[in-house]
Amino acid sequence: MAVLDMPGDAARVIQAVRAGGVAIIPMDVGYAGIGGCQDALMRFFRAKGRGAHKRNAMLGNLDLHDELHRLDARGRQMVRCLVEDYDLPVAVVAGFQQDHPLLKALGEEALAASTDGGTLAMLLNAGGFLLELTRQATAAGQPLFGSSANLTGTGTRFRAADIQPEIRAIADIVVDYGLVKFHRYRRSSTMIDFRTMEVVRIGSCYEVIADVLKRHFDVDLPPDPGLDALPSGHLREAQRNYA
Repeated sequence: MAVLDMPGDAARVIQAVRAGGVAIIPMDVGYAGIGGCQDALMRFFRAKGRGAHKRNAMLGNLDLHDELHRLDARGRQMVRCLVEDYDLPVAVVAGFQQDHPLLKALGEEALAASTDGGTLAMLLNAGGFLLELTRQATAAGQPLFGSSANLTGTGTRFRAADIQPEIRAIADIVVDYGLVKFHRYRRSSTMIDFRTMEVVRIGSCYEVIADVLKRHFDVDLPPDPGLDALPSGHLREAQRNYA
């Protein structure tokens, strides 16, 4: 008998998002705040104290990645290797199909605030709840975008109980699954631009991702300088503005 009601919790999140609300959800790489329209995303931005130049990421799966992202065969093979063969979470940055129904449903203003330089970031394979939520949202025609559920500059939260009151106060629903899987990394997802193999953010499972890409594709990712040198994981030379 299941202890968690992932289908029911996902349905409740989608109901809140469809009504213009903000949801706080658990993922293997940390808790996130998500919305599906410009008003919800801006309320979350303001609560976070987040710079207007920062961009949201889309919650997705491999099917959405295939439909939305514009990427060559080698790039797609790398993504599938990481997700399917090695079961690793990764945020994929690539060009995208702007006329996709889910992106049209988000609206032009929110889409502009969630993309950067002609690219869209999509988080893949960050846990069972994310998979169920994405499945239901896609079936309902509801796009889901967001970022980590924390005040800007304070680091990813790995327990719902640790999310600051200012963030929880604007949430219409909080799904609390306790301590998330990859909390020991103390960073969010690893984010890579798969067009150029630029590392936008060093995060969870980075050393495994780097090893996989080197062994199978002869791709050399930069070394992780460590948490003390790079707490957020964002590389200074990265050109993408995703949070």
